[in-house]
Parts: sequence; structure tokens; C-alpha cells
Amino acid sequence: MGRGRQKAKATKQARDIKYYSPNTDYSALQKELGATTRRAPSHHTEIPAEPDYSAYEDKYADPFDDDEVDTRRIG
Repeated sequence: MGRGRQKAKATKQARDIKYYSPNTDYSALQKELGATTRRAPSHHTEIPAEPDYSAYEDKYADPFDDDEVDTRRIG
């Protein structure tokens, strides 16, 4: 099979998949979605609050670190 036929076949298959819409059984879908109304127990625990590190902020601060951008050119 030549490249042109192969590409055309692939394009046709992609188009068929993209626009394929099966018949939906809405009554079965409604039964499935409405069948379980109870909630499953949550396995997630509450995230603990982050400790206050403000006392250490100045202690470990870099005295040479400026918030301003250094505009000096090196070299």
C-alpha cells in the first residue's frame, strides 16, 4: 500500500472515531447514576496548619540578598 493510500485510510479511521456517536441508553444511565446515593468514607485527612516560622525569618536571612534585581554586568 502506498503512502497516499495509507494516509487516506488513517484519516478516514480518525474521522470515523472522532464523529462516532453510539446510541445512548439514557434509562440505563439514569439507573446507574441514581443507584448509589450514599457517600463513600473519605480517606483524606485535614491538612494541618503550617507552623509559624516568622521568628526564624531574620535569624537565617541573607544580609546580602536584595529584592531588587542586580543590573551590573559581569565581564
